[in-house]
Amino acid sequence: MIPELNYVIFNTGAGWIGILGSANGLQRITLPQPSPTEVRQLLGGIINNAVESPQLFHDLIERLNFYLEGRRVTFPDKLDFSGATGFQRQVWQATRRIPHGETRSYAWVAEQIKKPEAARAAGQALKRNPLPIIIPCHRVLASDGQPGGFAGGIEMKMRLLRMEGASI
Repeated sequence: MIPELNYVIFNTGAGWIGILGSANGLQRITLPQPSPTEVRQLLGGIINNAVESPQLFHDLIERLNFYLEGRRVTFPDKLDFSGATGFQRQVWQATRRIPHGETRSYAWVAEQIKKPEAARAAGQALKRNPLPIIIPCHRVLASDGQPGGFAGGIEMKMRLLRMEGASI
């Protein structure tokens, strides 16, 4: 049986964000976008089979707004990694442990999952992170301190790091 999917698209001071989740946890979150249309495109056609349910995400919406205002918040939310590989799950869980306002390297992430030779592969897993901010892949930098990649663009990565007060 396929679990019921729920979603919400909402406006923040930083732009529009979309959240998609199931009874098993959060599946996708978008970074702030200029319009709800762009959020819908990023969430994909799957939201056509989802129920708009803002009440289910009320607490998370509030925490995301606080976060984007520069406040320190936590995201202990249950995550639904269905469709992810075991390696991706390990990388995402390790990345989730990086504290607010701090950065780590792709090599650090690889070491955390006991695969020190897999820094590039860790970067590829983070490129596919469906839950930016919740899984703070923006906190992962190249070993030389350069920003590396970011699905939301380097400008957004740097904006989030500056907002958190990270030394970059």
